[in-house]
Amino acid sequence: MKNDPANIAKLLRRAVQSQVEMGMGELIVERPRQTAPVDENITARMNQTKRVVQAFNAIGTNSGGKLAKTYTSLKSHYEAICNCQKCSLGATRNKFVYGVGNVNADVMFIGEGPGAKEDELGEPFVGRAGQLLDKILAAIEFNRDNVYIANIVKCRPPGNRDPQPDEMEACFPYLNEQIRLIKPKLICCLGRIAAQAILQTNTPLAKLRNVWHEYQGVETLVTYHPAALLRFPAYKKETWADVQKLRARYDELTEN
Repeated sequence: MKNDPANIAKLLRRAVQSQVEMGMGELIVERPRQTAPVDENITARMNQTKRVVQAFNAIGTNSGGKLAKTYTSLKSHYEAICNCQKCSLGATRNKFVYGVGNVNADVMFIGEGPGAKEDELGEPFVGRAGQLLDKILAAIEFNRDNVYIANIVKCRPPGNRDPQPDEMEACFPYLNEQIRLIKPKLICCLGRIAAQAILQTNTPLAKLRNVWHEYQGVETLVTYHPAALLRFPAYKKETWADVQKLRARYDELTEN
């Protein structure tokens, strides 16, 4: 019988398993999420990444198809966009979180968006996840003075929810301009959302790891978000392998 409790439970288990197979399990471990009714959550979460990928067909352009303006420095770029109101996040933010680090960095780390502490201080990765990121950087002989750290969206999504496709689309030209100005040799995507958005794919994070990709002509590596490591310490071993790979490639590119 379709309405038999045992049958319903079986269907629910299948639905949950399908989410895990698509990489949706990281939605749980990276940070607390706002809950949604079960009948809406399954469909919405499974389709979200596809909507994001579709939204990035126009990456690097402003509305109307015109090329985004370019700038001569990160300072002038920041001053031009720090009061942005292109999406609804502008109305709810406390501070615009642009980025931090060396303006000529060879390595750039990119996350998804600011959290509460970042929104308060105006700097990316300064909360608990940021403190862990600092330790990861130190372990491979980097620090905030010789890398650059940014996010896809520059304003905090309310309640620590995922950035929405329209929010990321509005902010992506800003990230692209940062990459153009910094000219990094390597990019490291921190977490599923950043990785899937930048690489324009819905492939699960676990399958994107351990492989070199390319974005804007820059070699790109994917690893777990530090927030995921706080919730799931078992990921630390894989993350350590990822950042060692990053450091080794950096050494190869800069040894001469």
